[in-house]
Amino acid sequence: MWKQSCIAGLAGTVFAVGAAGAAEVDPNLPKYERVSGISGNLSSQGSDTLNNLMTLWAETFNEFYPNVSIEIEGAGSSTAPVALAEGTAHFGPMSRSMRDSEIQAFEDAHGYEPTLARVAIDVLAVYVNRDNPIEGLTIEQVDGIFSETQRCGGGNITRWGQVGLTDEWQNRDFTLYSRNAVSGTYGYFREHALCDGDFKDSINEQPGSASVVQGVTESLNGIGYSGIGYQTSGVRPIPLGRDSELFEPSAENAVTGDYPLARFLYVYVNKHPNEELPPVEREFLRMIYTQQGQDVTVRDGFIPLPAAAAEREMERLGL
Repeated sequence: MWKQSCIAGLAGTVFAVGAAGAAEVDPNLPKYERVSGISGNLSSQGSDTLNNLMTLWAETFNEFYPNVSIEIEGAGSSTAPVALAEGTAHFGPMSRSMRDSEIQAFEDAHGYEPTLARVAIDVLAVYVNRDNPIEGLTIEQVDGIFSETQRCGGGNITRWGQVGLTDEWQNRDFTLYSRNAVSGTYGYFREHALCDGDFKDSINEQPGSASVVQGVTESLNGIGYSGIGYQTSGVRPIPLGRDSELFEPSAENAVTGDYPLARFLYVYVNKHPNEELPPVEREFLRMIYTQQGQDVTVRDGFIPLPAAAAEREMERLGL
């Protein structure tokens, strides 16, 4: 079973990367074909990071099944476990894996654990304003900038000059942008970039990923984190590394494990271990693991699953 937070195991699978380092859809993925008898309603509640991707998948699914009604809500990953446990959503997209307490709450309600589906790969980028000349940062430096506790081993960093910038940048302070605590991205960044430390009180918490990027765009001193799919012309994602060697936030570096903030994206479902999913839920997930579904993943700025990985997920889910 794959580690939920590490994707380096994909390095040995067939994975297409274009000349610019952008991921391409694996031609070995199957093509989705419409089946008969699919109707009903679907609802999704969870990750803001996945909100647009779920919406695009829903639109593609409706091209095959126009009579299926689909509702998508993306208030944050922490809303997904509650919705699944209470039965108010069929899908719970999350940009982090469920916590033990969330799994237990679902099991208390249903008698078995929720089922996760790995649906895409995301590169969590650290963004600076497009006019910022910084070449890159180590995770220790990122921790020193964002964290009050500096558990990754570095010291407190309060000025751009402490990470190598000179001249008019030397004494500039940081304007920190972060997701809010309900976000799975917030939790992932806290765990992997702050070594489970505490954020500084000076962070500007934002309700959505796009808001983080917009904040950095509007602030010359700004720095924030968000999924690579939210990149705009007003910001620049910078190379990161765990030591002195820094790596661009590219698909290739994500899959090899060189880029330190790469993660799976998940969709959780309520699947009884001894039963198949209802047909409409089954077909929605099946479509995600096809060429059409993973083409949507690429168009939304995320990294698609290789065919071998998609096949493993489908087998595990009984699709």
